[in-house]
Amino acid sequence: MSIPTSDPQRTDSRRRHTLFLIAIVAAMLLGAVVGGFAKTEIPVIALLGDLFLNALKMMIVPLIVSSIINGVTSLGDIRKLGRMGALTAGFYLTTTILAVTIGMIVVNVIQPGVGVAVTAHIAPAVGEYSFLDVVRAMVPANLFAAMASGDILPLIFFSLFFGIVMSTLGEKIQPLQDAVDGLFLVSMKMVHIIILTAPIGVFALVATRVGAAGGFDAFGRELAAIGRYVITVMAGLMIHAMVILGLLAWFGSRLNPGKVVRQLAEPLLLAFSTASSSATLPVTMKTVQENLNVDKRVSSFVLPLGATVNMDGTALYEAVAAMFVAQCYGIDLSFSAQLLIVLTATLAAIGAAGIPQAGLVTLVMVLQTAGLPAEGIGMILAVDWFLDRCRTTVNVFGDAVGTLVIQRLLQKYLI
Repeated sequence: MSIPTSDPQRTDSRRRHTLFLIAIVAAMLLGAVVGGFAKTEIPVIALLGDLFLNALKMMIVPLIVSSIINGVTSLGDIRKLGRMGALTAGFYLTTTILAVTIGMIVVNVIQPGVGVAVTAHIAPAVGEYSFLDVVRAMVPANLFAAMASGDILPLIFFSLFFGIVMSTLGEKIQPLQDAVDGLFLVSMKMVHIIILTAPIGVFALVATRVGAAGGFDAFGRELAAIGRYVITVMAGLMIHAMVILGLLAWFGSRLNPGKVVRQLAEPLLLAFSTASSSATLPVTMKTVQENLNVDKRVSSFVLPLGATVNMDGTALYEAVAAMFVAQCYGIDLSFSAQLLIVLTATLAAIGAAGIPQAGLVTLVMVLQTAGLPAEGIGMILAVDWFLDRCRTTVNVFGDAVGTLVIQRLLQKYLI
C-alpha cells in the first residue's frame, strides 16, 4: 500500500507536525537560555511548568480507565476467545515483560542519571515495601479513595476486572460500552489539546530546572544526561528488537530476521514517521498478509489487538525513564520498588493508546506510583519526540512478529 505524497491534507498534517517538533526543540533551548541567565527559579515560569504537569496528571484516571476497559472488551467475550485469543494475550504479555526487564537491566548497568545535579531529593514512597505489600495494594478497599490519593495500581486492577466482566455480558450492556467509548474519545481529545501546549511546558520545566540548579553550569550536565538517557533507551530497544523479537521472528517464519525486517520495511518506516501504531495498522495488516503469507484470519485478530495493548517499546521506555529520574534525584530504589516499576510499566503500556506521545500520561502515572517526582520528566520531554518514534517502530515490529508466532503455533502444535 503506497502512501500518497500529493495528498494536500496529509502534506499539511506533516507540515504542522514538523513545526510542532521544531517548537519543542526551540522551547528546550530557549528555556535553557532563560534559566541560564536567571540562575534561579522564576515563579511565573515555574507556574507554567506546574500547570502543564498537573494537566497531564489530571488525565490519568479517565484515560487509564477508559483505555484499559476498551482494550479488554476489544477481545470479545473472554470465555469464547479460544486458542488464538489465549496465545495472543500470552504472547503480548510475555514480550512486554521481557522488554521491561531488558530496560531495567540496561538502565541499571549504564546508570544515565547518576551524577546529574538536581535541586531536590525526594524519598521514594515505595522504597520499603515488600512484594506482598505491592500485591495487597492492588485490590482497593475504596476505589474512589485510590483515585483521590493517586494510587494507580488499584485503578488498573479495577479497570482490568471491570473490562473482563463487561466483555462477558454481550449486548445487554451496549449503552455502557458506548459510554466508555465516548469517555475514551473525549479523554484522547483532551490529551491532544494538552500536548499542543507541550512547547510552553518544556520551556517552563527546562528553564525552572536549569535556573534552580544555578544557571549555565548545570546546562552542560543536563545535555550530557539527556545524551546518556537517549543511548540507554536506544540500547534497550535495539536489544529487544534484535534479540528477543528477532528470535521470535525466526521461530515464526523460519526466515532470517533481517529478511523479515526488510519485508516489513513499509509499516516500520510509517510507524517511525507517524509515531502511531494505530495509524500504521492498515499497512501492517496488508504487508504481513502479502509479504509474509500470514493468514488473514490471524492478522485480522492479532494486529488490531496488538495496536491496542502490545506496547513493548513503550513499556521499556517508561521503565528506563522512571529509573533515570530516580538516579537523577539520588533515590536508591529497593528491589521491591524496582519490581513495582516493572509491574506498573507493563500495565501502563497495555493502557497506552496507540497515538503519538500518549506514553507521556502513562509515564507520569509510573512516576507517581513509584513515589518519584513528576518534575523529572522535564528533560525527558525535550527528546520524547524522537524516542516516541523509535519505540513505536518496535511496537509495530512486535505486533507483526506476533502474527508469525501465533500462526506457527496454531499450525504446528495446536491443530
